[in-house]
Amino acid sequence: MKEKVYQSLIELTNGKYSSFLLKKLVTSPISKNLIGRYSKVYEIDHTEVSREINSFTSLQDFFTRQLKEEVRPVNPAKDIFVSPVDAKIESFGRIDEDAIFTVKGKPYTLLDLLGNEQVINKYKNGKYIVFYLSPANYHRIHSPIDGTVIRQYILGNKSYPVNQLGLTYGKKPISKNYRMISELQFPENKHVTLVKVGAMFVNSITLTNVSTSWKKGEEIGFFGFGSTVVMLFEEDIITFAENIKKGHNVKMGEPIAIML
Repeated sequence: MKEKVYQSLIELTNGKYSSFLLKKLVTSPISKNLIGRYSKVYEIDHTEVSREINSFTSLQDFFTRQLKEEVRPVNPAKDIFVSPVDAKIESFGRIDEDAIFTVKGKPYTLLDLLGNEQVINKYKNGKYIVFYLSPANYHRIHSPIDGTVIRQYILGNKSYPVNQLGLTYGKKPISKNYRMISELQFPENKHVTLVKVGAMFVNSITLTNVSTSWKKGEEIGFFGFGSTVVMLFEEDIITFAENIKKGHNVKMGEPIAIML
């Protein structure tokens, strides 16, 4: 019952008009006045931010802020995958032989997520990890490893919430939302895929690195609103780092997995 009510309410509010109004509000110069309160509510550390707070022109400008390089050191070890974002670990584990993984008790299929039958076979029996970025988080996305982009494409139209309520009661937003999918190849012909999932009624993923060669830790894009990142690993190529626990907060550049 709760699931049906939630989904009905979201459908009522998730339209072109509401999305337009939300975008107009957060990008307007007037929204600059909300930055102080926003920072206080979400306990954002201004000392990490690369610019003076009064230099931001809108709430959206602040939301997509960049940080000082030294506040997010990137683990340099070649056999380490680092977190691509600041986020909470929502879920992680094994992808089964039917190409299904579970988040908040809901089964997701790789076919629904990636939309490509040729791609999904390599990730069967592999591993996955889901990162949830709250409004408090830094929303820039970085490369988790040195690699070559061999495939990049976009799926989905609308974007629904990916917060706790959205993942629990929504219509599988991770595999239905607007999403940008990037597959990387790294040494020994191994692969990892990053699925960047839009949220909050607005398809707001901006790619800032258009090259096919990504270096670990370098910025590749940013989210305009709340968001989620899913990483998929092939079978027997990684083990998760000891700090990876459900509900644990990670920072961009910290180890999340070790190559086998």
